Amino acid sequence: MIALLLTLAQAAGAVSSPTLSPPPYAMPGEEAVAPYVPGPANLGARPFAGDAMARAFHGRAGIERIVTRMVADARADPAIAEIFVNQDMVRLRRTLTEQICAIVNAGCTYSGRDMASAHKDLGIRRADMNRLVELLQRAMTAEGVGFAAQNRLLARLAPMHDAVVER
Repeated sequence: MIALLLTLAQAAGAVSSPTLSPPPYAMPGEEAVAPYVPGPANLGARPFAGDAMARAFHGRAGIERIVTRMVADARADPAIAEIFVNQDMVRLRRTLTEQICAIVNAGCTYSGRDMASAHKDLGIRRADMNRLVELLQRAMTAEGVGFAAQNRLLARLAPMHDAVVER
């Protein structure tokens, strides 16, 4: 209803349409998005102190490999692939990499939206989230991330569940 009212107001010239443009930190090939304010609160988790977790994940390069594998596996998985249809995969890989990198304190800043906004209207179910976690675990194992470090990261990610799962 709100979207309809906004559309009508925009058509009447009463409200200007938000300008869609790539954020300054976007990668080549990334689609334009509605403006939002990036900030530490959007991260969704408290970063780890020290560099032990960053080393366990093999730094940003290891995190990039983990995210690339997890996203590829998710897009190929018949149980959850539909969630990724029509999504900006360049942006998804970039922001997931930034998010995990920032949480494990590997020297990154997260520039994405908050979890509720980023996942709004995707219809993500608990089973979808569980499958994605399984794929993340598989990618972390393939990268050689130890079980204890995996569990520490998953414990930091777990509270985001309520902001991501819609049904």
